[in-house]
Amino acid sequence: MRITSLFRLPTLATAARVSAAALIVAGSLIAVVPDADARVGGGRSMGSRGARTWSAPAPTPTSPSAQTMQRSAAQPGATATNPGMAAPARQGGFFNRPGFMGGLMGGLLGAGLFGLLMGGGFFSGLGSLAGILGLILQVALIFIVVRLAMRWFASRNAPAAAQGPQPGAPLARDMLGGGSAPASSGAATGRSGFASRPRGRPLQLQGTDFDAFERRLGEVQEAYGRDDRAALSQLMTPEMAGYVGEELDGYARDGLQNRLSDVKLLQGDLSEAWTEDGRDFATVAMRYQLKDTVIERDTGRLVQGDPDRLESVVEFWTFTRPANGGEWTVSAIQQGG
Repeated sequence: MRITSLFRLPTLATAARVSAAALIVAGSLIAVVPDADARVGGGRSMGSRGARTWSAPAPTPTSPSAQTMQRSAAQPGATATNPGMAAPARQGGFFNRPGFMGGLMGGLLGAGLFGLLMGGGFFSGLGSLAGILGLILQVALIFIVVRLAMRWFASRNAPAAAQGPQPGAPLARDMLGGGSAPASSGAATGRSGFASRPRGRPLQLQGTDFDAFERRLGEVQEAYGRDDRAALSQLMTPEMAGYVGEELDGYARDGLQNRLSDVKLLQGDLSEAWTEDGRDFATVAMRYQLKDTVIERDTGRLVQGDPDRLESVVEFWTFTRPANGGEWTVSAIQQGG
């Protein structure tokens, strides 16, 4: 008596259709719905802080913690002669990585050979593997949709601070002209709203340095919104310019543009300032607001964000320059906590 199994492997044609459909839907979602965190850096932590790249910046009243660096040319535990200044190696997308493609092709070849050995033919083995790949792609698609939905709801439920400072909340940005810093900072207030407190091996900063930090914040965001690569290469280290260039390339491939405007520093203070290997470094915590939208390049259609809504962001920015002189450039951006 022949028993028909309830678990039947899909045919090659059926599995191929399922896999193709899953890939098309997933690809369209990824292309149409960009990262919920737009702006420079895409809400990630990247760059180099010299020998302190892999150590947490000192906490400040603006931000008590920082996200660990996610991408950097600096090697953990190693001190480069000129850290943070090397251009990053260009990395392909997920499907362009040699390990992924090599493993996929090896798996397909192995499945076909297994089918031959078992007497079912080369394509019989491929059909079985295609069915498994179709299932994996469907699970991956569900994961992507859930993740995007969670991030969208998180952005919609952002705290009220996203609309601007609450009445009566002390802001270091308002302490111009010699006001006193909050008691918890233990520091005197510098210009441009920064409460100055060097840490580690101290580097003495001037009021003009804090003015430059605030100016760089706006210049970098605005150049990014214009897709101005030349300006970004002047405002950032080669490493950071390479990272943000990859982000802009991704938007261009999808026919999109991330427009940033109305950048304004609300509060900031110095976390660390030091000199090493002939370069000055300064890491500052900054809370700022901006308008952040994503549009279609050709039509101007709004894809993400609200052009009338000011968003609030807290980040640590690290700046570097030749020791005791020269222009400050951005060498790292880390998300604040």
